Amino acid sequence: MRRELLHTPEGVRDIYNGECDKKQRIEQELHQTFLSFGYHTIQTPTFEFFDVFNREIGTIPSKDLYKFFDREGNTLVLRPDMTPSIARAAAMYFGEETMPIRLCYAGNIFINNNSYQGRLKESTQLGAELIGDDSIEADAEILAMAVECLKKAGLEKFQISIGHAGFLKGLMEEAGLNEEQEEELRELISNKNFFGVEEFIGTLEIAEDLKELFTLLGGFYDSPKQFDKIQKKAAPYQKSASALAYLKDLHEVLKLYQAERYISYELGALSDYHYYTGIIFSGYTFGTGEPIVKGGRYDKLLKYFGKDAPAIGFAIASDQLLAAIQRQKTEITTDKDYQLLLYPKQLQKEAILKAQELRKNGALIELLCMDETKSKEDYQAYAGRTGMTKITYMDGE
Repeated sequence: MRRELLHTPEGVRDIYNGECDKKQRIEQELHQTFLSFGYHTIQTPTFEFFDVFNREIGTIPSKDLYKFFDREGNTLVLRPDMTPSIARAAAMYFGEETMPIRLCYAGNIFINNNSYQGRLKESTQLGAELIGDDSIEADAEILAMAVECLKKAGLEKFQISIGHAGFLKGLMEEAGLNEEQEEELRELISNKNFFGVEEFIGTLEIAEDLKELFTLLGGFYDSPKQFDKIQKKAAPYQKSASALAYLKDLHEVLKLYQAERYISYELGALSDYHYYTGIIFSGYTFGTGEPIVKGGRYDKLLKYFGKDAPAIGFAIASDQLLAAIQRQKTEITTDKDYQLLLYPKQLQKEAILKAQELRKNGALIELLCMDETKSKEDYQAYAGRTGMTKITYMDGE
């Protein structure tokens, strides 16, 4: 056998034994939290037509997609992002619905990252989408649910950073930036190069107070009260001022959920997905360099699929969440009590009947015929490797 057949391609991995059990346990907790908020499960295909994720939609660049063709010559892609798939399905099946639609999902996404980034190319996402509600209460519900999910998963220390797409958008419009300049500025902010932002803004012929607002994009705040002075400076710029006022009102609703201690604010918040129109948020904890949760409001996305409806949602990266929990030494209980039932060949019938009876009562039984060449210590070591909590020997006495 060729040795390379035993290895996975770059960017994907096997998950097995206890790690797989723990990952599934976390995902069960997240799904149960979605259900507790009244969300309904939906499944969408692993691959879709290319147009569901094209440049106009605002998802990841085409070069990062896994593309292939069907028999009819249509270009298909493995989904890199769940939200456009959910938007397409909502437009198709709930097109005439005027009341809010609450949907939740779990599935794998596929992004052809550059190898030097060290990221998984296949990962699992669980998330929720609230469609048809543009209220501040909807935004608060989604954020509160994201907080509750991370707590249920076992995290104690984490922070969700919130920004508003309207703040930066308003500043760029007031500065009269063209598309190329906007892209350059977004890249600087995305790379956290705020010295570069200051240098870039210095080349523009704009009002000094507007320049000062641009330089504040790197700020982080525990509460909207901390940017009262910024709001006064932004008062002449309606879109940016409205975004700040919205964040202050949102904070008051989040306090009703008792979620505010996990919330901070980032005026320069950006996303790789360009379809966000309102709040944008990312959740972080120590033990991982990547966000464990990402989301935001996308009020124009469903128009591409024929349903003009506002929406907001988020996705949790369960692989990164599990890695963070394990690095923080938090115990994950799986509630799986595996038992090993060992028997000699002459007691095969009795062993099978006993195993069947135990399984009917909910036990998790592995049945194994004993090999005379193996010792009791061998079986004990095997049980330890495979997570068995109990060994029962049928010795015929």
